[in-house]
Amino acid sequence: MNRSTIAAVATPPGTGAIALIRISGPKAMSVAGKVFLTGAKGSEWLPRVQQFGRILDSDGSFIDEVLLTAFPRPRSFTGEDVVEITCHGGVVVTRRVLGALFAAGAEPASPGEFTERAFLNGKMDLTQAEAIMDVISARTDLALKAAGEQLSGRLGREIEAIRLDLIGLIAHLEAYIDFPEEDIDPDSTMTLLDRMDSVSRRVASLLATADQGRILREGIRTVICGAPNAGKSSLLNRLLGYERAIVNQAAGTTRDTIEEMINLRGIPLRLIDTAGLRQADEAVEREGIERSRVQIAGAELILEVVDASRSALEVECFEVPARARLIRIFNKADLPMHSDWKRAEGFSVSCLDEASVEALRGRIFDRIVEGTPLSSANLVAINSRHQFCLGRAMEDIEKARKTMEEGHSPEFVAMDLRSALDSVGDVIGRTDIEEILGEIFSRFCIGK
Repeated sequence: MNRSTIAAVATPPGTGAIALIRISGPKAMSVAGKVFLTGAKGSEWLPRVQQFGRILDSDGSFIDEVLLTAFPRPRSFTGEDVVEITCHGGVVVTRRVLGALFAAGAEPASPGEFTERAFLNGKMDLTQAEAIMDVISARTDLALKAAGEQLSGRLGREIEAIRLDLIGLIAHLEAYIDFPEEDIDPDSTMTLLDRMDSVSRRVASLLATADQGRILREGIRTVICGAPNAGKSSLLNRLLGYERAIVNQAAGTTRDTIEEMINLRGIPLRLIDTAGLRQADEAVEREGIERSRVQIAGAELILEVVDASRSALEVECFEVPARARLIRIFNKADLPMHSDWKRAEGFSVSCLDEASVEALRGRIFDRIVEGTPLSSANLVAINSRHQFCLGRAMEDIEKARKTMEEGHSPEFVAMDLRSALDSVGDVIGRTDIEEILGEIFSRFCIGK
């Protein structure tokens, strides 16, 4: 492809021991050769072998001592000529090295442009390109494992298998349409319906992973709520492992929501501590309580903290959203339990006892993974874009099935299946998807 030569710093901004600057494009070797002084010429650089040398400015002044590695096309990340320069990690030195490369003919890379070129040059499919961002942003080992499997091409292979099944179906139909006299398949209707059902099951299996994908990428919205002084902030601190929220005997200490992320056995939890629920006269506390109810309404998991040593009459009622799971926690288990709670269902814990807090972590984990494959050794987790494309494909397959069952012309069936094929192809970038590339790669950082 006739493209410009781009350059960018591929490591995070700030001061560090080293920084990596990446160059990609048809003139990558030439651009690097203009600023890199060593004993060998650019044409003599050994592929994938580090060369020691110095970076000079356009006026010949010294900038830094560096290591340079050349990756000739097509055996490079982008499929183009790529040069990586490892320099010292100061803000000024990286800026000056990058400035020297721009003066030598390179252009600034846009966010995600290196990965976009890798996709456009056939080095990876679109699911693998998206997985790179998931690897970078993974918050837990389980999220990293799921992103790694997608990066290895597992999701792409499953999508490609579905595409091939659809192509086979369409080819069968079109052969039947074009050569009716050949009697291609006497049981064509039943055979094709069975094959459509098989494809639908494979698509449905991937769609079922959408929730686990969202959980691994974004975390589970977990709201800690209850009456004032029930021990909500103490529980938040124990789950976090450090003192994040102020704990005080005075009721109504927490006036606003506090949000933190924790790693619960590989699953990210977005813990939200809220103001105590009660009838309040003071305006600021009333506002905090209203915000608590808003958080509860948007929760996926609710940890209702109850001071089990006190009467149930002190507990303010709230509505549990239909999609949310609820765990009632009897806090202060080190104190005698009030008779109101003797027959109530809940999990007893004392924030003074690490063993009971650890047991609670296990209970929360079990509640989350109930009926899901999140703890499975083999994870496939589609994202919202994949879900949209596959959902559209499922609708088209069902439409094709209904059209065939009703005895309509096979041309209409083939048209619906072609639409499904396009939607499935959108997942891995096998169709015309220019309009979605900008959206996908805009989430990447500069230099990736």
